[in-house]
Amino acid sequence: MSPKPFNLSAILLCVFAIILGMGSSKGQHLNTLTATLDGAKKDIYIEQQFVYVNDSNDSLPNLFFNDWPQAYADKNTALAKRFAEEFKKGLHLAKSHERGSTNIISVVDDHYSGVTWERTRQKDIIKFSLNEPLAPKDSIKIFITYRVKLPPNKYTPFGYDNKNKYYLKDWYLTPAVYSDGKWSLYSNKNLEDLFTGITNTNITFNYSKSLFLASNFTEVSTTNTAFLKQTFLEGINTKSAEIIITPTKTFTKHITPTLTILTDLEAPKYDPISKGLSINKVAQFITDNLGEYPHQQLLVSNIDNQKNPLYGLNQLPSFVTPYEDQFQFEMEFLKTALNSFLRETLFFDTRKDRWVNDALVNYLMINYVETYYEDQKLLGKLSNLWGLRSFHLAKMDFNEQYSFLHMLTARKNLDQSLRTANDSLIKFNQKIANRYKAGLGLAYLSEYIGQDKVAKSISEFYENYKLKPVRPEDFVGILEGSTEKDIRWFDKEYVSSSKRIDYNISNVFKTDDSLAITLKNKGGTNVPISLFGIRKDSVVSKYWFSDIAESKTFTIPRQGEDRLVLNYDQKIPEFNQRDNWKSLNGFFSSNKKLKFQFFKDTEDPYYNQIFYVPVMGFNIYDGLTPGMRIHNKTLLERPFIFDFAPSYALKEQAMVGYGKFNFRKYYQDKNMFVANYAIGGSSFHFAENSRYTTITPSVSFGWRPDNLISNKREYLTFRYVNVFRIIDENQDINTDPDYNVLNARYINSNNGVIDFVSWFVDAQHSSDFSKVAFNLEYRKLFENNRQLNLRFFAGKFLRNRTNSDFFSFALDRPTDYLFDYNYLGRSEDSGIYSQQIIIAEGGFKSKLENPFSNDWIATTNASVNLWRWIELYGDVGFIKNKGFKERFVYDSGVRLNLVTDYFELYFPLYSNNGWEVSQPNYDEKIRFIVTLSPKTLLGLFNRKWF
Repeated sequence: MSPKPFNLSAILLCVFAIILGMGSSKGQHLNTLTATLDGAKKDIYIEQQFVYVNDSNDSLPNLFFNDWPQAYADKNTALAKRFAEEFKKGLHLAKSHERGSTNIISVVDDHYSGVTWERTRQKDIIKFSLNEPLAPKDSIKIFITYRVKLPPNKYTPFGYDNKNKYYLKDWYLTPAVYSDGKWSLYSNKNLEDLFTGITNTNITFNYSKSLFLASNFTEVSTTNTAFLKQTFLEGINTKSAEIIITPTKTFTKHITPTLTILTDLEAPKYDPISKGLSINKVAQFITDNLGEYPHQQLLVSNIDNQKNPLYGLNQLPSFVTPYEDQFQFEMEFLKTALNSFLRETLFFDTRKDRWVNDALVNYLMINYVETYYEDQKLLGKLSNLWGLRSFHLAKMDFNEQYSFLHMLTARKNLDQSLRTANDSLIKFNQKIANRYKAGLGLAYLSEYIGQDKVAKSISEFYENYKLKPVRPEDFVGILEGSTEKDIRWFDKEYVSSSKRIDYNISNVFKTDDSLAITLKNKGGTNVPISLFGIRKDSVVSKYWFSDIAESKTFTIPRQGEDRLVLNYDQKIPEFNQRDNWKSLNGFFSSNKKLKFQFFKDTEDPYYNQIFYVPVMGFNIYDGLTPGMRIHNKTLLERPFIFDFAPSYALKEQAMVGYGKFNFRKYYQDKNMFVANYAIGGSSFHFAENSRYTTITPSVSFGWRPDNLISNKREYLTFRYVNVFRIIDENQDINTDPDYNVLNARYINSNNGVIDFVSWFVDAQHSSDFSKVAFNLEYRKLFENNRQLNLRFFAGKFLRNRTNSDFFSFALDRPTDYLFDYNYLGRSEDSGIYSQQIIIAEGGFKSKLENPFSNDWIATTNASVNLWRWIELYGDVGFIKNKGFKERFVYDSGVRLNLVTDYFELYFPLYSNNGWEVSQPNYDEKIRFIVTLSPKTLLGLFNRKWF
């Protein structure tokens, strides 16, 4: 049912808004909407009257409005492409009725003349071509009638669910921002960063009488009509209305001495009285540190909490409760309230300049813990459990998580500057690391200039710029004006750069009464560094040193220190703290002690950590292989790694295992981002009483584009594989037991969920052969939800003096003479283990006669899905042996693509062998792919974050 256009209540409310608008902000946009939610059709009928005020010095022939519901309309919007980058296929695969959209019915101006409109190439931005250019300081009134079709909330929280709940955010047309001679036109990318003009808005919202409504706008009144419930909402100096509609009343209003808060944030195990006291406590803290909230109420919703949760242990299953109920509720409420508070009052261009909001939120959260929960540990109650309390992770304070999670991407060479646009950040940085880095920056600055100065700057900034357009330079200017110290480094080095903070003490010259200390800047970020003098674990002196471009020597008085430590309190988010200390008691006393620990831990900068963990492997020759893995891998990546796993083969009753040394060097601000140097080896059995041992030195280099969101990568690897075999005398092996292969491979890949392209060129040289190969894989998910998989392989021997097919190309099951593949039974030619297939070389699934080539081979593998994970596959190719004519080979069948590359089943149908289904022992022809490596499977889940 649609209401009559612009009823009397709406007109009166509009007049009221104009009066308020004239008093509160000259030249403010005025927006009046009448919206009716149709629960059956899941859409909203909207009649909108918008008064656009041109506060620029330019005449505007066109106006641009944000239409973010249109982002759900098809598979080619910026939102759909963003999801594809994050390996999410939901919106791409959605049916038409599962999409959102905006249907514009009419647009007229205040002279009742039609206004021409069109969608830009961005699709969720609308361009209105005015009948006359809008002069500076003038205004125009336009009337827009349209219908918004809501999507289900399975892609984002926006839309509806199957329990008759609705979440409406950025749901109506809002003006884009025009400043400095250009429009800021940003598409919806599910980043919570709509950039729109400041507006006085009044909404008449009609909805079912059985539902309940909550909003960030002020609820002026709610009345019941014959068929609908009608709520009048008002927002003065606001951006956009957020509306949450539920079948039961879930929101409670808390009137505290400083804030009126509307919230549905739950804490089932936390009693209501204590919950109310905690809300008062948080509200007082926010007001004391920021200032008075200018709106009538603050919306703190569970949806906002779920969109931007406290990442960490609180996301464990509900039966695991690492934190006290009070602490967990207050931290969740504080984070959600701070984000809402700043979103409603500080109007940044959050697509480009979000870091200030992030800095304020996370700095205040750090302060809150330091003020009220100084002894809170990161693991909470778990830190006292036997088996965990000895870990360095259990000793970490709660606030140390900020530096730890920021370093998670920094150590992977994936860190990005705080000035990086929001839509150019990889997901982990956008959600976690950059937010934490911003908060750490203010905490670092407060240590350097004084917490009182930073606190005063925050209050002054908020008071001066709330409800106004604001830029980061405004905040930085207030910070710089608060101190006599030179803090230009904060914006220039810390905020605007992704270079690392990394210092060490390169030399100490001692005299009877002084110490001459040389500090080296290893990271290239010229920022202040703190130095502590320690005597028997007590701080006896502290200094700040700055302006260290490369290295610099400072002299300090000697005060009985037995150790000097940089960044001892870890207030500075430093890249590497393992080399931050220097003993003053001689060389041997400076050596770090060894610390043996179970499993894995966070990095303890004052110990050389060695970890051990039981492991279990399997192949049919060794049987189960229990062993002990010994390594130095911490939870944060580090440059030098050793990893050994000596094991005992129960079936062969012999020692087996693997080991490697690896040094990884990352390069910043270069397309070649990594170099890797390694030497590794392994020793297992490849047949009964037959063992292989490999020793392989290697070097590899990696390239990536400047846009880290891109999945494109290039790698060049050189390795020298040395194989030594002990062969049982009963084995029919007609190749030399020992051999060496020099291998070079270039890989170029762009791994996407919609388009996947990966190819490599491989060259191998040994004393008996030289060969080259080319491999191409392509996957395409079409708009009709049909997926095509193509693979092409070609290989050619340049020379071949071998006497067997051990080094030959293979159609369906390579011999794996370089021992790269995880075969469960690599020497089997019958039985279930022979049915394991690894798609390599020819990539065939049927077992054909004479499957090897000692000259050249060229094959194509293809598959297309019939329904979900059920596919048809077909393989064709040519295979050529020396002295024989090339053969045409083919096969076909059904593929169950349960998890691509990880778990697949192949059922052959027709091939050179004929109809295979009708042949005896068909079950032996079925092939399978299985991946048992936890690390490999984990890549399926973390790829969307990094």
